[in-house]
Amino acid sequence: MQALSRRRPTLNRNLLDELTERISRLMPQAQAMGEEAKEGMRTALQQTFARMDLVTREEFDAQQRALERAEQKLIELEAQLAALEQRAANPDRED
Repeated sequence: MQALSRRRPTLNRNLLDELTERISRLMPQAQAMGEEAKEGMRTALQQTFARMDLVTREEFDAQQRALERAEQKLIELEAQLAALEQRAANPDRED
């Protein structure tokens, strides 16, 4: 199982642009200041997200698949253990 990567992902530029646009629409002062204010908000958002301990969607999906495989293996091992315990409890019985 792969360990979670601790590198911080580069955020999708489109996501930052969309968030910046939405915030600027909510703040009339930002609309009046124009592109300079939007670029400042974009930079602030990038810095904020960089400080967060985020993983990329690909890393999340990979960990999800690894967890599903581990859960399936656990189910299989529990079944094997139950069968072995049953045989140990009844050693004279032929299967």
